[in-house]
Amino acid sequence: MPRTIASRRTLLGGVLAAALAPDLAPGARAQESWPSHPIRLIVPFGAGTSTDLVARLLAPRMSELLGQPLVVENRAGAGGVVGSDAVAKSPPDGYTLCLGSIASHSVNVSLMPSMPYDVMRDFTPISLVTEAPNLLVVSPAVPAKTLPEFIAWAKKQRTGVSYASAGNGTSSHLAGELLKMKTGAPLVHVPYRSGSQAVTDVIAGTVPMTIYQVAAVLPFVRDGKLRALATTSAQRLESVPEVPTAIEQGVADFDVSAWHGLFAPAKLPEPIRDRIYDALRQALFAPEMKEKLQDQGLLPVAMPPAEFRPWLEADIAKWREVVRVSGARAD
Repeated sequence: MPRTIASRRTLLGGVLAAALAPDLAPGARAQESWPSHPIRLIVPFGAGTSTDLVARLLAPRMSELLGQPLVVENRAGAGGVVGSDAVAKSPPDGYTLCLGSIASHSVNVSLMPSMPYDVMRDFTPISLVTEAPNLLVVSPAVPAKTLPEFIAWAKKQRTGVSYASAGNGTSSHLAGELLKMKTGAPLVHVPYRSGSQAVTDVIAGTVPMTIYQVAAVLPFVRDGKLRALATTSAQRLESVPEVPTAIEQGVADFDVSAWHGLFAPAKLPEPIRDRIYDALRQALFAPEMKEKLQDQGLLPVAMPPAEFRPWLEADIAKWREVVRVSGARAD
């Protein structure tokens, strides 16, 4: 057979095969080309909050890894509900993400009488991003040197022992309620308008105790203005290795950390979800990033999506029980 005829037949066969081959569905084409334009990262809290800080630390590195800008947008309101709801109602195309928190995606589920979204139904959980362990600290005027001593001392006080928090429904409030549930200590909640005000009054001795973020209270512990009795994490912290956990001191399952998590609208295609997670993981564990986060009392996590969903369900259940027993309500 002449070569020219064979070549024509080969070419004709290729054209015919291409014509008969099924075209990629629009969704599949979109996934292959993702991301083709900037991605919005909604922070459902105000500028300067820990959630905002995490978002702005991660955005530049994730932008490099994904090849498109990750634009941080603050949409605060109702304890994180306003911005989170906007993401829940966005298309699941990977171009709108939410950096949520223990408040917006766990505690509020039980704390608020009505929510415009269902966390497990209306979001794609991508990853637990960071944890923010707390320290249980007391005024130096308190005679206790350990957590068991503090609990025993509290039980001897006729009117109970007050503890300060950053406000109703905050992790510092619910951590105190969980401690009360698990130990029977007669703790009385005193909500403040901010964590800094709560810490100031504990330093002054106006209120005996608080449970608050490591970065906020550690300088005062180092200066002797506060005494740290326990960390609220599952393991001791690198920043304060000398302080034992509450679990070590006999309070079972007392693992209480604020956290941040990355979410997308429900039904996000898995290939896009996995690309976002991979970029997040690489950004989180870049040497300079890890150091910057730890300076703020934040621990990088990068929990895979398959693990994050059941973890989130368990966290919601834990705080639902605490809210039920304590009767806590949002302001």
